Amino acid sequence: MTQSTPQRTKASSPTSLSKKVMLYIIATILSVLTIWISLGIGFGEWNNPLHLEDIIWELRYPRVVTALLVGMALSVSGAALQALFENPLADPSLIGTSGGAALGVVIVLSLNITGIGVPLAAFIGSVSVCLFILACHRLLGGGQMGLLILGFVISAFCAAVVSLMLFLSDDIVLRSATNWLSGSMAEAGLVPLRYAIASIVLGLLIILPLGRQLDGLMLGETSARSLGIKVGVVRTFVVIASALLTGAAVSLAGVIGFIGMMVPNLLALLFGGGRMRLMIWSGWLGAILLLIVDSAARHVAYPVDIPVGIVLAMLGGPFFIWLFIQSTRR
Repeated sequence: MTQSTPQRTKASSPTSLSKKVMLYIIATILSVLTIWISLGIGFGEWNNPLHLEDIIWELRYPRVVTALLVGMALSVSGAALQALFENPLADPSLIGTSGGAALGVVIVLSLNITGIGVPLAAFIGSVSVCLFILACHRLLGGGQMGLLILGFVISAFCAAVVSLMLFLSDDIVLRSATNWLSGSMAEAGLVPLRYAIASIVLGLLIILPLGRQLDGLMLGETSARSLGIKVGVVRTFVVIASALLTGAAVSLAGVIGFIGMMVPNLLALLFGGGRMRLMIWSGWLGAILLLIVDSAARHVAYPVDIPVGIVLAMLGGPFFIWLFIQSTRR
């Protein structure tokens, strides 16, 4: 009896390792194919990316990179916020962090501030809203419904202020921000990619090592403290990292909702696993999913370039209702 257990462990280890290797290979192949196809989509047809003219390549390459960055940032942020608020319905757009980031961006644009000021303003707006919601949620309670209602109210308030500023402005930059706010990859360009990449990398470096602590937070604050987790410190770092990720995504492509809620929940339902593993795979799937949806929107509705934020809202609405019903039953 004592000798059979190690033998079973050793026998199962190569199988588990081979499955992981196969999964990584499939993910890599799928990523390369998606990027390759997306680079060739445009003008109502597909062309080999190697045969594209330089000017077309310069237009499509940044768009593909932007879609990958935004999808990854929002999905990882969503996975972390769901653990932070102990709510599977949490999403950067639904709880108002995206709205706060958009408000910060519009404010600096109205002051004719560009460059690094745009992602910095998005970060400040996002972290301010996230801290406010976290404080209200802890002080007032209200459960999952209270969190969602508070997030909807703050999102609506930020959207109203942004709309008022755009309506009263005669600035061409602010007028052009209307399409950007709807979540359009075609309007990405308010901030250089290097600033957004730096913000996303910093956010990932902060948030990914906190996976085990987030698993503890999902058990409740009392249980987390009993496990030796410094709840206040973990929450602060998660808020900062989520704000960095959300702010970078909003400064690149405006407000894109539901992807940060859909992707982590799909992976949790299908595969489960710890929060670190969930955040890593959410980043990958979110990047690929957003790129696929954006490429499909460009090709199907040619010559109209439908903002990807609108398409995801149409897909995310039914998913949100289904997930809300499931969580209510539980």
